[in-house]
Parts: sequence; C-alpha cells; structure tokens
Amino acid sequence: MDKTMREIKKVIKNTNEHNVDKVNWTNTWSKKYPVLKRYQEEVEIEYYHNKIQELLTKLEQDYQYNSLDAMLVLKDMLYQTWKNKE
Repeated sequence: MDKTMREIKKVIKNTNEHNVDKVNWTNTWSKKYPVLKRYQEEVEIEYYHNKIQELLTKLEQDYQYNSLDAMLVLKDMLYQTWKNKE
C-alpha cells in the first residue's frame, strides 16, 4: 500500500460526523468531477429524489435500518451496480 492510500485510510478512520458535516462534499468532489457542479441545472432532481426516497424508506422498513444505514447500503449498492456494469 502506498503512502497516499495509508493517509486516506488514516483520515477516514479519524473522521467523525461533526467534521463530515462541515464539508460541502458536492463542491469538493466537483473539482474532480465537474458534472457535480452543473447537474442541478440539468436534471429533473425531484423525480430522482422521490425514487431515492422510496428506496431509502423501503430499506428502513424492510430491514429496520436507521436512515444513515439505509443511505450507506443504498450508496454501496449503487456503486456495486455501476462497478459491475463496466
């Protein structure tokens, strides 16, 4: 494992919710992925918001996940779906 990966893992390990809430993640990631800066003007956000909310609610109800756990599970499933498509 190279030095950069060790540093990233250390930061993740030492990050707490208080620190996470202080970061504007969309702005931060948009420096690398400009689509994150502009999609809000292009995408019918309410449609996707409603669909995502349905999925989150279903995870919470079906598996008794709290809202954070449901979001993390849905986020991981989205990533796995995208990764497997490639």
